[in-house]
Amino acid sequence: MSNEILKLEPTTVWKYFMEICQIPRPSKKEDKIIAYLLETGKKLGLATKRDAVGNVLILKPATAGKETITPVIFQSHVDMVCEKNNDTVFNFDTDAIQPCIDGQWIRAKGTTLGADDGIGMAIALALLEDKTIEHGPLECLFTVDEETGLTGANALEKDFLQGKMLLNLDSEDEGQFFIGCAGGKGTIAKIDYKQQLVPDNVIPYKVTVKGLKGGHSGDDINKGLGNAIKILNRILFEGTFSFDIAIAHIDAGNLHNAIAREGTAIIVLPENKSENFVKFVEEFNLVVKSELRVTDPDVTITTEKTDMPQYLIDDFTQSDLIDALYACPHGVLSMSQDIEGFVETSTNLASVKMDNTQITITTSQRSSVESKKEDAATMVAALFSLVNADVEHSDGYPGWTPNPQSEVLSILKRAYINLFEKEPLVLAIHAGLECGIIGEKYPDMDMISYGPTLRGVHSPDERLLIESVAQVWDLTVEFLKILR
Repeated sequence: MSNEILKLEPTTVWKYFMEICQIPRPSKKEDKIIAYLLETGKKLGLATKRDAVGNVLILKPATAGKETITPVIFQSHVDMVCEKNNDTVFNFDTDAIQPCIDGQWIRAKGTTLGADDGIGMAIALALLEDKTIEHGPLECLFTVDEETGLTGANALEKDFLQGKMLLNLDSEDEGQFFIGCAGGKGTIAKIDYKQQLVPDNVIPYKVTVKGLKGGHSGDDINKGLGNAIKILNRILFEGTFSFDIAIAHIDAGNLHNAIAREGTAIIVLPENKSENFVKFVEEFNLVVKSELRVTDPDVTITTEKTDMPQYLIDDFTQSDLIDALYACPHGVLSMSQDIEGFVETSTNLASVKMDNTQITITTSQRSSVESKKEDAATMVAALFSLVNADVEHSDGYPGWTPNPQSEVLSILKRAYINLFEKEPLVLAIHAGLECGIIGEKYPDMDMISYGPTLRGVHSPDERLLIESVAQVWDLTVEFLKILR
């Protein structure tokens, strides 16, 4: 099926996308994709450089007669979110992504596709190779570690870029132009616990929540999707009071910027209550399916007998953990007062992990209003402080203030109307983009973000709409054509 992908138009874009899919590129492990970009720049005979953290810049001189046109920067990030289904055997450090055609979409087999932002990289590389397009000076910037730390954008030197107009190729809705984004911050709580011996006359069970869509904690936070941690904790809460369950282990969610879609807990409970507990979970499964019948209908909750654990979480910590997870907010906190239908502030209960001594709860907060971002992070921190957790915040990243009078917006809109005879939507996005950080380092930079249509980003359901890739390519070419 991958050979069929190579036949899609524009063929150069799909060629590069397929090459990128063969290269492992988890966040903070981008050496292979950096080497590929450096080699590609060399093969194309173009000036290529990298900075101390691994950001790569490839420069293409203007075509004849276009030397005085405003230099343009096309920017994308090299890393990808690494998520897979539990039943998929895959090593993101060594294995190649396996794209396939599924109707009108490209998706991967059991993993994230990495079109975020592999398709942006592919479009940029195709621009660098194409010898038929007339254009001014081009700079293609490929940044590292966007997904987990925005390290590349944060480390950009102020003289690394020369252009004053930047087009970010990391948005996910064809026909929508983004001119602003939310800032973000992480809040992590760590709760120490004591190991408690397992009592006699108990039965161990594994409780699993699966089948949820998951998704991007910015783009998808307002879509009413289920959160595996919240669902699993409802079972643990009721189980504690009605069935005397004790928790041995909990593992739910994964990445800070993804909505938790799977979770498991190993519990024990008295033999004489096991049958009623199993029945309760079966009934609760139907309740949750009804609650999420429109937004997340494939959710499934199961119980199965498992091996007897060696230790349990102590009773006091178990109570604190369950109460804190129940009280922890998740989802939209407020909507914008300026832009109708735009999420202003949100928080994501992202993951719960544990080792032999400590439970770690990861959350992330986003807002287009800096003070509201800080307020949301403080609220979450205050909650976990009530159970004596050690709480820390990430440094966070700034938002990007919209500029409706942007020149690059005006030109890209004109190019869109020329091609499609309709106006694009001009919006701000609740997800974080590197534009906020780049704008801090280059205050005069005129920026916009656009890209082909993606769905299910940051989950194994990630998919790329085939026809939208050609539309974005044509738009990019038209933009360069009319730029003066």
